[in-house]
Amino acid sequence: MEGGTTREHLWLRRLVGRWTYESQVVVQPDRPPVTLRGTENVRPLGDLWVLLEGEGEMPDGSRGSWLMALGYDPRRQCFVGTWIGSMMSHLWLYEGTLEQGGDVLPLDTEGPAMEGERLARYRDVIEFVADDRRLLRSEVLGDEGRWHQFQICEFLRQE
Repeated sequence: MEGGTTREHLWLRRLVGRWTYESQVVVQPDRPPVTLRGTENVRPLGDLWVLLEGEGEMPDGSRGSWLMALGYDPRRQCFVGTWIGSMMSHLWLYEGTLEQGGDVLPLDTEGPAMEGERLARYRDVIEFVADDRRLLRSEVLGDEGRWHQFQICEFLRQE
């Protein structure tokens, strides 16, 4: 077995619990954001991983579900993860490091661009505002080299 539990693995434990969320999603740039709601259950997988399993409303009125696995790789000295969802066939691969202060975790990834057939760079940022409240900001890197936020979710711990 590789090394033991690190402070980063302990940070992941902050995510464990049952959460509800409300999300503001920009579906089209010239339209106001759409409000979506759902739930997420986060459980540990041993001492080194957490599984985030969610379910909620989609912009088209359907329901979607997803599963994220998030851990920390001491050899690479970064958080690593995957995300899959019922609404798409792309497997998202994450990598990131905690920002100074320890409440913000930006996770970089690559996935299908919102327009066209190419891939784009994305960033999901997990931020703990309090032990029972966290935010998730989703951003895409524009052609001009700037990050553009297209979604913000507020999660509230239920238990």
